[in-house]
Amino acid sequence: MSLPLRRPSRDPDRPVPAQPRGPSGRGRRTGLRAAVLGLSALAALGVAEPPAVGPQGLGDRLFPTLGNTGYDVTSYDVSLDYSGHNDRPMNATTEITARATDELDHLNLDFAHGAVRSVKIGGLPARYERHGEDLVLTPAFHISQGQELKIAIEHTSNPGGKRNGGWIRTHDGLAMANQADAAHRVFPCNDHPSDKALFTFHITAPQQLTAVANGLPLRPGTRAGRRTWTYRTDHPMATELAQVSIGKSSVLLRHGPHGLPLRDVVPTADRAALAPWLAKTRGHVAWMERKVGPYPFEAYGVLIANARTGFELETQTLSLFEKALFTTHKLPNWYVESVMVHELAHQWFGNSVSPRRWSDVWLNEAHATWYEALYAQEKDGHRASLETRMRHAYEQSDGWRAEGGPPAAPKAPDPGEKISLFRPVVYDGSALVLYALRQKIGPAAFDRIERAWVSRYRDGVADTGDFIQLSSQVAGEDLTAFFQGWLYGERTPPMPGRPQWQPRKRGDKPGANGAAPGHGAKGAAPTPGGPKGNAAQHGKPA
Repeated sequence: MSLPLRRPSRDPDRPVPAQPRGPSGRGRRTGLRAAVLGLSALAALGVAEPPAVGPQGLGDRLFPTLGNTGYDVTSYDVSLDYSGHNDRPMNATTEITARATDELDHLNLDFAHGAVRSVKIGGLPARYERHGEDLVLTPAFHISQGQELKIAIEHTSNPGGKRNGGWIRTHDGLAMANQADAAHRVFPCNDHPSDKALFTFHITAPQQLTAVANGLPLRPGTRAGRRTWTYRTDHPMATELAQVSIGKSSVLLRHGPHGLPLRDVVPTADRAALAPWLAKTRGHVAWMERKVGPYPFEAYGVLIANARTGFELETQTLSLFEKALFTTHKLPNWYVESVMVHELAHQWFGNSVSPRRWSDVWLNEAHATWYEALYAQEKDGHRASLETRMRHAYEQSDGWRAEGGPPAAPKAPDPGEKISLFRPVVYDGSALVLYALRQKIGPAAFDRIERAWVSRYRDGVADTGDFIQLSSQVAGEDLTAFFQGWLYGERTPPMPGRPQWQPRKRGDKPGANGAAPGHGAKGAAPTPGGPKGNAAQHGKPA
């Protein structure tokens, strides 16, 4: 995620070894079946009652109620019926295919801001209860470990009311911004990035509107003045990266490197004014491929929304941008392009390789900020020097850690402000870790790590421990102690090869240690990227 004009405004996790993975590449959940069987035995003896039905969650340190145990989703099929009014509930159906990883008599989904009308599991009616933002389903039969589940939920999806993510009302319709925990405010799901799945969207809307979603389009159908648009992903996707946009839009098609389909979606009235920016995407993709390897998905494009969001967002295959980023005419071209590259870089870092838990979000934002900064330097090295930007980040790093926690153990977001997770330490403060790594092992080894990371974990999930392990393997030395200080320390370690760099002390003025005053925050030229996307924004979502 990118925040507009920029970033630089529980107990910490520790590195953990990689967990065993099933065929999907996701960490496997274990232990619940034994617990259920043990409780059943005790209940038979009259010693204990079975666990109560209620809210669950995967226990994510930052979002403990998100996600659910007992199953892995393999696909979602979401149908939305849009009336043309962006403040009214839509009729919707969500069909979920999943595989049970435990013995289950009930299961939980995440869902809020919508009414449930019926639930079927395996074609049979199932009971359902609401517990906070959990939807608890009780099927008509026992579910065995390994069994495939077909869940169909008829519900509404409500874009009205106060929002904290999910649907965004645009000038002429709707778009989505689900990072970090808001996809379940749109449709029932297992709303955690560790459970990725394939998606199909069917959007029915009035004929004069255009509907788009992640993936590639299938042939639209027409009926009685309305059209149904269908889109399908070729690669698994985290729920927080889902995108559906409906409005008076034009879809512009072209091809990128190696024939990659490029699909940009813009307000029709602004098509001509935005065309010069859209023409840059092909070059951005080619630039990223030279840095880290082949683009990981079936298509890419820019979705420009006529809305005020305060951020840009890396929704998979179709990144979301505010129209104002391109039309204010107050930002340097190199800066705007670097923000575009930030969201594009997320397609590799955060989308193809997704975080196992939200404390691993630094892996998303550090890399997107890193390539944003490299691109900015290549476009205008005088005003966008990587060295100057990293030195400024080093000066600020101790303060950022005090405010937001160290990079791999960020503080929880402020209540009611989930986007506040995306603090400066997640952006430039985490890109600084990559700079330190490159300083320690050299540019060649660093580049090999980057390519190996996106290749090894493509279409999967990975965590901080995986990155430490891979970095050590590629570098040929144990880097655990190095990363321990840089990722989890309250104070920023000395920068390898830069002994003259010093953290800013309380009371020092910006630039007291030689960095350009205001670079990366407020200055003559804005620093690319910000808490997600710009200077102050969120992703992401990254």
